[in-house]
Amino acid sequence: MTEVPEHLLRRAKERKEQLQAKGGATPPAAEGDDAAPDDAAPDDAAPDDEAAAASYAEAEQTGGIPRHLLERSAAARARAAGGGGGEGGGGTATQERAPAAAAAAAAPAAPGPIPAGPGGHTQRLLTVVKAGSIQDVKAKPVDKVHVWPHLLVVEFVAALVITAFLLVFSAFVNAPLLALANFNLTPNPSKAPWYFLGLQELLTMFHPMVAGVTIPGMGIFGLILAPYTDRNPSTRPEDRKFAISLFTIFVMFWAVLVIIGSFFRGPGFNFTFPWSDGIWFDL
Repeated sequence: MTEVPEHLLRRAKERKEQLQAKGGATPPAAEGDDAAPDDAAPDDAAPDDEAAAASYAEAEQTGGIPRHLLERSAAARARAAGGGGGEGGGGTATQERAPAAAAAAAAPAAPGPIPAGPGGHTQRLLTVVKAGSIQDVKAKPVDKVHVWPHLLVVEFVAALVITAFLLVFSAFVNAPLLALANFNLTPNPSKAPWYFLGLQELLTMFHPMVAGVTIPGMGIFGLILAPYTDRNPSTRPEDRKFAISLFTIFVMFWAVLVIIGSFFRGPGFNFTFPWSDGIWFDL
């Protein structure tokens, strides 16, 4: 059953307090009820204050319609059922209907079955919809911000911090430079910096055109096409399996080549084992 709105309960409570304070006033008719006709019988009068107050209290507890309103409605239906004779009936019809109306008003009428709608839901004549139920006042979270100033300010501050750290660090720690190069003595093995050892390792396996142009070009071209291949907007790792797999394959491919060139290549760039022949690599 639909819950009675709070403002209606509050107004009914205030009206009951007014009736109790006055002591002799009768409760007002329900909104929407037609006024009683002038020739209504004396039995159609509203119930006394105590009965009205009890009826309101019972209706507030059960969430139904006050009993005295149901009784008055039953009396009105009884008058309408017995008064189909028109004006020609005269006073005799009125006198015949009076005992029946008096008996119907005197006997406490039990509330009839409440009409039910589809699915057994009961319907009320008056339903108040609160404003909060039809207005969306919750602020929706925004997961996007402007690049300026939010992102660029953070990046600029990070660049300043790294620059200051490198400046202070270089003032107290010397760079690990080797001795001057001797053109009469070529170091063996002659290795490129660690970030180029992957390419140097490929040169030992393929033709220079394949190792230096084709394979790196295919890798770079694949990374360029990655955003257009995987268009998943989610930022959750479990939803980005393709992107994570592609990046993992790329990183592990070059990491394995760099590790082999750093620790498993000895004199003549031959394959060695570092645990038996030592490490032929300097930073």
